[in-house]
Parts: sequence; structure tokens; C-alpha cells
Amino acid sequence: MTETASGSARGSRNKGTKTAKSGLRIERIHTTPGVHPYDEVSWERRDVVMTNWRDGSVNFEQRGVEFPDFWSVNAVNIVTSKYFRGAVGTPQRETGLKQLIDRIVKTYTKAGEEYDYFASPADAEIFEHELTYALLHQIFSFNSPVWFNVGTPQPQQVSACFILAVDDSMESILDWYKEEGMIFKGGSGAGLNLSRIRSSKELLSSGGNASGPVSFMRGADASAGTIKSGGATRRAAKMVVLDVDHPDVEDFIATKVKEEEKIRALRDAGFDMDLGGDDITSVQYQNANNSVRVNDEFMTAVENGTEFGLRARMTGEVIEKVDAKALFRKLAEAAWACADPGIQYDGVINNWHTCPESGRITASNPCSEYMHLDNTSCNLASLNLMKFLNDDGKGNQSFDAERFAKVVELVITAMDISICFADFPTQKIGENTRAFRQLGIGYANLGALLMATGHAYDSDGGRTLAASITSLMTGTAYKRSAELAAIVGPYDGYARNAEAHKRVMKQHADANAVAPRTEDLDNSIWAAATEAWQDVLRLGEKNGFRNSQASVLAPTGTIGLAMSCDTTGVEPDLALVKFKKLVGGGSMQIVNGTVPQALRRLGYQEEQIEAIVAHIAEHGVVVDAPGLKTEHYEVFDCAMGERSISAMGHVRMMAAIQPWISGAISKTVNMPETATVEEIEEIYFEAWKMGVKALAIYRDNCKVGQPLSAKKKEEEKEEVTAKAEDTIRAAVEKVIEYRPVRKRLPKGRPGITTSFTVGGAEGYMTANSYPDDGLGEVFLKMSKQGSTLAGMMDAFSIAVSVGLQYGVPLETYVSKFTNMRFEPAGMTDDPDVRMAQSIVDYIFRRLALDFLPFETRSALGIHTAEERQRHLDTGSYEPLEEDLDTESLAQSAPLAAVPAPPKPVAVAGVQAPKTAHSSAELVEMQLGVSADAPLCFSCGTKMQRAGSCYICEGCGSTSGCS
Repeated sequence: MTETASGSARGSRNKGTKTAKSGLRIERIHTTPGVHPYDEVSWERRDVVMTNWRDGSVNFEQRGVEFPDFWSVNAVNIVTSKYFRGAVGTPQRETGLKQLIDRIVKTYTKAGEEYDYFASPADAEIFEHELTYALLHQIFSFNSPVWFNVGTPQPQQVSACFILAVDDSMESILDWYKEEGMIFKGGSGAGLNLSRIRSSKELLSSGGNASGPVSFMRGADASAGTIKSGGATRRAAKMVVLDVDHPDVEDFIATKVKEEEKIRALRDAGFDMDLGGDDITSVQYQNANNSVRVNDEFMTAVENGTEFGLRARMTGEVIEKVDAKALFRKLAEAAWACADPGIQYDGVINNWHTCPESGRITASNPCSEYMHLDNTSCNLASLNLMKFLNDDGKGNQSFDAERFAKVVELVITAMDISICFADFPTQKIGENTRAFRQLGIGYANLGALLMATGHAYDSDGGRTLAASITSLMTGTAYKRSAELAAIVGPYDGYARNAEAHKRVMKQHADANAVAPRTEDLDNSIWAAATEAWQDVLRLGEKNGFRNSQASVLAPTGTIGLAMSCDTTGVEPDLALVKFKKLVGGGSMQIVNGTVPQALRRLGYQEEQIEAIVAHIAEHGVVVDAPGLKTEHYEVFDCAMGERSISAMGHVRMMAAIQPWISGAISKTVNMPETATVEEIEEIYFEAWKMGVKALAIYRDNCKVGQPLSAKKKEEEKEEVTAKAEDTIRAAVEKVIEYRPVRKRLPKGRPGITTSFTVGGAEGYMTANSYPDDGLGEVFLKMSKQGSTLAGMMDAFSIAVSVGLQYGVPLETYVSKFTNMRFEPAGMTDDPDVRMAQSIVDYIFRRLALDFLPFETRSALGIHTAEERQRHLDTGSYEPLEEDLDTESLAQSAPLAAVPAPPKPVAVAGVQAPKTAHSSAELVEMQLGVSADAPLCFSCGTKMQRAGSCYICEGCGSTSGCS
């Protein structure tokens, strides 16, 4: 039952017991007495008009919104479209940032006073002003549900992360479906562990075999695929975990591998398997992230090459023994093939568990950062680390540890207050969250901070700086939690778990004491962190703690863009050039502002910096930049591109900061397409050794159902080709005779010239036809004259043209060459062919659309954008009767004017080769990288990775939890 602000629900939220001496004294950090934060900034009105770049339609429009003049266009667009409440065009609609911040901050302040958090009204006012200032200046952000719900008439859900529970009964399984659906409906994600459900190898009380958890996953997957998360078009976000000793673990590991093979086979047979395509819903298990929970016993068996027992769920007895290494290999092979399942390490997770007497940690939220008790939730907030870097512009830098700690105290206080007034999707989650009060403070912009301070992401110095900040953040959070416990009491479950909680605090403090120090920049942060952990141990012994958990590292997708962060969560920078929207409309690419900061820190002069930045603007990389020392290249290594950070570099960063994170870290370790299964095994094994709690890998372009057997691939290809040719014959209803007589084209011949872009590669195609009898020759122009590629294209054009003139039907070429996959591949600038597996795939799809009759190309699964839209509207690709005359004319005269390609985007110093709509697309343009990230459902922009999810920097939509 969903809880509301009813008297019974509110009455269960106990107030603190206030005495004459109780209540927090709130210290000013940024604000000035007698001056409101709004009065210290300049405000301006802007028009927010967001369009879908694919068809130019307006997705969102609100004019005259009021924001500070220093807010970026992207941040204004995202906050206006995502977080303003009220119907657009009505008086109830919020029209400026002041209204939005006031709605939230005043709700928090009022609740803080009501629940006795503040020593005096003056302290409440300082709290209100400081929280306002921090949000106004993008110093931190609450998670998205706070912006959506707080201060509105709807239930005030503040949590983004949920963990559910399911037992081995039909009632519990049906409750799982219902509870998960309610969470999805509210726009959040949930995770759970299915290991309590008995396996398909065990018997029911009736004597028959159980269905097993993998079977029940189908129903939950279908439910998640049906419910639009938060009423939007993106799919629900969910995590499914299974223990490695469950007898059905091999079936669980193989679920998505089999489905990816199915996707490829169906796509090659002509079905619409594009993201959001009509036929993709026939594929199962696509709405969840899967993870295998491995324990130390299993990992030790892998290390020693011994057997491992799979245990019955009801009795715990071993019912089957398997080779641990072979099972670990299957896990890595599945991750190599389709990126699922990820891995969670049960031993380290529960070793750092503050509440073991109340239950084990068995699962996580969808993005794997929140890990705590079943049927609980966590509200998040993230700090913008770049706001604490003091830089005089001459290479002298320091991290303001004192101010950072004060902001952490402010934010933790606000986060804890929110649990007092928050609503929850189920009664069980509400009761448990109030009893354990889990919080998840974290940060964003770490990658930008490291680069700006001259640290390589994969370096001892970079890891040490990140670790010191993380230790200070979590130590300060627990210190404030202990201070709150003295005022409003410890969490309800503390008494039962006091010894375990204090043990974990000592583990954090001990890790801080032995952590390496490398330079002046991090030494001062370590000193502040050491002092904070000493206070944690002292105050915790005296007062207990208000919160069972304090910190996590979330993806910070939408909120990272709202804070104008260059990097999300713990991630490194995507690339050295960024796509930037301009206030007056249009866009341009710029070199990251962190690059000049880093160069100054490294000792370069302004003239050198200018030359290096100009080189990066033109080439997108630092390699061969004039005057840049090769030993400094690593400082500018990014997640993508020529000098991308190694997979193990990502794991080492996670391991460096994990000892000071209460929960875990949302992160996907990106690997190149050439990565091997052995490399994935190494990453999964070394992450266990290093003490990481959870991770997932993503091998580029693995989400195409690549088979594990080359022989199987060839057999399937031959079978699919045979079926396609049968379909073509049925469609054209005639026998085609091949005669060795060449029919040459006349001197004057009609033709179409098409410019195209496939995965960043540009080219031109001229298709000439007989005056009365279809296509007769093709000319392809790519690359410079005399190059190997140009020569091969010429030879290919001649071969196809001669074949056409000797009577080879175009449909035969189309059936043979479409779906052929090689680089470059990816997005095109053709609205009818949005994605292409290769240049050849695009060419013959375009020729089919221009020259083949509807019935023939429809049998091959090739349709125009208009036809696909018609199918969505009417259920049929066939044109309506009134459209037949127009369509017949178009087919009989295939020489209609081709739209001119879009104009290039303005570049800082150079012209972009084509239009980009996000930094992810800009990286592909600059570096020729083909990233197989999905397109945003809302605006069509290519998304980019944010932790374990994807984020659209065009409109702020995410593919997972906000």
C-alpha cells in the first residue's frame, strides 16, 4: 500500500526529544547575514525550446524562464523540462529557478523545525539560506525524485534507489511483480535477489519440479517492459541478482546471451529489432541488469581450481558440484558476448555491513551503488567537486577541504530531514527506511578535477587524491550523523547493531590511517579526513549514529548535467572536446576548460597552452600537440579515443576509493571490441582481490548478438540468406532469367546523387538508371583519389554496375549486402536509414528505397521513415488508398530532389565535419569511434555512459535510475 501524508502515516514519524541544549547550531559557509542568496546574483529570462533533431519536432517549449546568467544552456533546458512542476501554459507552472528551489528548501526547513533539528529560528534561517545558495550555485544536487516531488501535492517520494525481497511462495512472487510495478510507475528503479526461490532441479510439495527463478524472471521482465517508467518513454530500471551457489545459476548466466543471438537472427531475417522497434518486444530479459553474487568460497575455488557446490534452497545441502573455474569462465563469456551478467562480491559487501543483526545484504539497486537491507530505500545527493578547487589561474591550486566538509555536513543534515517527511511506495519500505535511515551522499566531476589538477586518472597521484576526498566526505558524513544522534536520536535499528556499526567505522578509520599520501594537494585533505574519523569514533561511542549508511557513488546522470558537470560520478572525462549549446541557438565544439587548467598546473606557459589547445580543437587528441611532453599525455587520457584509459585503470580507481564508501560504486568498465574473455576473467578476479564490491563490464559493440562460434555464424547466415531469397521470389511473383547480354545505358541517363555519412565517414553515391527500366550503374566516392579506400570503392562500383547491366536484379544485391557488418558503422544522416551496419549496408538499403517497389523491399524489411510511422499509427506499412497515386508517382520517378545535408556545426577554430547533437556524437566525429550507445527516446540524441546507465546530455533523460 502506498503511503500518503495521512495522519496515521505521519504519526509514525517520531520527532526528536528536544531539550534546552539540543538542536543544531548551523554555521554560515557562503552566505552573508541580512542578504538573501538570490540578491547576490544576476538573473535573466530565457526561452527553452527543445527539439528532436531527427525530425525537427518540438519536444518541449517554455519561454521566459528565469535563471542566473551563469547557468549553461544545457542546465537551464534540463532543469526547466525535467524539474519544473505544473502543466506548461497554466498559471500553476513554475517559471523560474527561484520557485523550484524555494519549493524544496522551504519544505526541508519547515520539516527541520517541526522535527526539532535546529537550536533556534535563526539557525533554521541560516540552514535555509545555505541550502539555497548551494543549489543556486550548483555546488550540489539532490537526486531527481526530490526535484520532482518535494513541496508538491503528490506523494513526496525522495528516494531513487530501492531494494525489494522475494521468498519462495507464489504470494511473495506476485507481490514482487506488484511492488516493482509501483516503483517503476513512480519513475524509480528497484533491485532484488531471487536466490530464495527454489531451483528447477528441486521438487515442489506436490511432487512436481519447481519452475525456478529464471522462469519467473520472464513475467517480471514483461511487466517492466510494459510500464513506462515515471510515465515517460524510457524503460524501467531494475536489477536481478542470483547467488553463485544457486542450482540454476548457469541458466541465469546464459539468459541474455541466448536472447542476443535471437535478436541478431531476427534482425537478419528482416524483423524490426532496432531500439524501440516493433519486434524487439518479442525478446525476453531486456529490461533488467543481471548480476551474479559470488562469495569468497567460490572465488577461492576459482583461484585453486577446485570444485564448488550448488545448494538446494530449502535444505542448504549440496545437490550438484561444478568446476569453479569452468563456471567462472561461463560468467566471463556471457559478459563478453552481451555485457550481462555483472558481478557482486558478497564477502566484502557484508564485511562492511553496519546492520548484520537485522539481515544480510543480498542485492542492490539497478545501478549497483545502493546495497543494504531488503525492502529499504536510499535518497541520494551529489557534490560538484570542481566547486571546491581553488585555482589562481597561474597553476597554483588547492582543494578547499574545510569548506567541502562544511557543505557535507549541511547536505547530510538536509538528507536526514527528508526521511522525516518522505513518502514511500510500500508500507514495508517506509517502515524499514525510517528505522535505518540510509543516506547516499556522493560526488560528481571527479574526472574533471583530476585532469584540472594535472593528475592522470590511472595514476597513483590521481587515485590518492580521489581517495582522500572520498575519505573526508564519508568521515564528515558519519560525524554529522553522530551529532544528529545526540539531538534527535540514533536510528531505530542501531541498538541491535551497535557493535557491528562501530566495527565498520573503525575499519574506515583504519583504512584512512594507512592510506598512502603523495603530495601537498592531498596531504591537507588526508589531515582533515583523519580528524573527522577520530571524531566519528569518539562521538559514535557516545551518541550512536543517526544513519545506518552515509555514502554511495551514483551515476549522477541528469543531476550532473543540471550542475553543468563535465564528468559524471566517478567516471573519467569522455573526451577532450565538448559539444556546447549557445544561448542564442546553435552549437559549437570547445576544448574542455579543464585542459588549460591542467597545462598551467603542469608548468606550461600561455603561448604553449594556446598552441596545445588549438591542436586539440583540430584533432581531438593531445598526441603530437606542439610542445607537450610525452610524459604528460596520460593526464589527458579519457574514457574514449586514441588514448583511452585501460580497463584495469578503471578497476584500480574503484578499489582506491571503495574503503570509504558505505555502499558501492556505480560504474561500468568499458573495454574495446578486441577484448578477450581472458581479460574479462582477469578483471573480475582482480576486482575481488582489490576489495571492489561490484562491477560490470561493457565491451564495445557487444550488444549485437555476436555468436560465440564462427561456424555457427556462417551456417545461420546461409540459412537466413536462403529464406530472404525465397521471400523475394514470392514477392515479385516471377521467374528471373539471367542472360549473358549486357544492356548498356544511353549517353544521357537520369541519376540521383546522394551524400551520406555512416559512423562519421562521409561519401557520395551517384545512381544512374535506364530511362524506362530501373537502376543501371552506381558510382561511389569516398576518401581521397588514389587512396586504397577510393580504389576499392571504384572497383566495387564497376563490379556492381556491370552486374546490373548483365541483368543481375537489384533485389539480389540488396539481399546479399544488407546487414553486412564492418567498420565504419553506426549512425547516418539519412532519416530513412537511421543506423547502418556498414557503408555497404547503407548503400543497398538506400538503393532499395530509391529503386525497388514497395512489396519487394517490404519483404526484405526495408521501409522509409514515413512507412515506419504509418505502421506505428495504423499497424500496417501499406499506404492508404488516397496516398497510392502519390506514392506510385514517387516510385516511377525516383529522381526526386534529395535534401541537402545539414550545415556543419561551428567549431572553436575549425569547422565540424558534420552536425553533432551530443558530446558522444562529437567524439565519434573527432576520433572515428563507433560507440553503440542507444539513441535517446525523447530527442533522438546519442546517449553516453553514466555509471551503469546511459544519460542524454541533450534533454537529461536516463536509461536507469536518476
